[in-house]
Amino acid sequence: MSVRIGLGTSTQPFSGPRAFFRWAELCDAGSIDSIWQTDRLASEEPYLEALSAMAALAGATDRVKFGMNAVVVTTRDPLVLAKQCATIDYLSGGRLLPVFGIGGAMAPEWEPTGRSPKGRGACADEALEIMQRLWSEESVDFDGEHFQYRGASISPRPVQSPLPLWIGGHSKAAIRRTARLGTGWLGGVQDPSTVGPVIEAIQREAEVQGRVIQPDHFGATFPFRIGEPDDAAASGYVRALERAGVDAKNWLAVGSAADVIERCRQYRDVGVHKFVLIPLAQGDDDWMEQTRRITHEVVPVVHAWE
Repeated sequence: MSVRIGLGTSTQPFSGPRAFFRWAELCDAGSIDSIWQTDRLASEEPYLEALSAMAALAGATDRVKFGMNAVVVTTRDPLVLAKQCATIDYLSGGRLLPVFGIGGAMAPEWEPTGRSPKGRGACADEALEIMQRLWSEESVDFDGEHFQYRGASISPRPVQSPLPLWIGGHSKAAIRRTARLGTGWLGGVQDPSTVGPVIEAIQREAEVQGRVIQPDHFGATFPFRIGEPDDAAASGYVRALERAGVDAKNWLAVGSAADVIERCRQYRDVGVHKFVLIPLAQGDDDWMEQTRRITHEVVPVVHAWE
């Protein structure tokens, strides 16, 4: 069972497209397993559109995998989304790692898109089933409450068969959804004591459903910085968490490479095998330096745990 580290971005942190691609090339040339993009359709802050970013990475890299953490399936048409994922996986030679969520009740997309968060769970269940079928079946008929299709098909299909369908969220509904439809689960920014029980619950529910989710298909996300806690990039994030009433030391890893490794070990002890680490960095050079340090000082240790 493999243990792997990927790096994620939320808002667009780079000075421009060239800097973003230089960073992607650095990840591709090293031992970083994957690159992750947060999904946000409507925001005042700069976010890259997740599927477009994945398509660009397919052409800009050769080895590294990439995924969206997590694309909100309820704000997209499942036929279009399934086609996009299949195309990106095809163009990249099978390197797409799609993760899907239903979106929070207070997410900023609902109002500008004229949608309601009410019933988003049932809508997501239909969409995920449709996409999974489109990736593997010749023709799909579907008559649901939210979506209706007759003779829908896509080509080319994904290179990966089956295409991964990881699901985010930690509610009881998300646990049931993952156990019934998912091939893996990726947690948001949660501490190990929260992640462990979710993994256990998904495994129990999957057994009830007569399914097996591979033990190394469970992931966690946390911010990190190799450096001093009072570095501006880290201290600003810590203050924001404290204002929200969150104990920052349980949510992120700031300090030496050994501190980051120890935090990974804490997650590994509760069943996590895949990591999405979000650099706490300011500016292009800082992002590149944090990526180099995690590549050389942390990744060799953590990847050796398999």
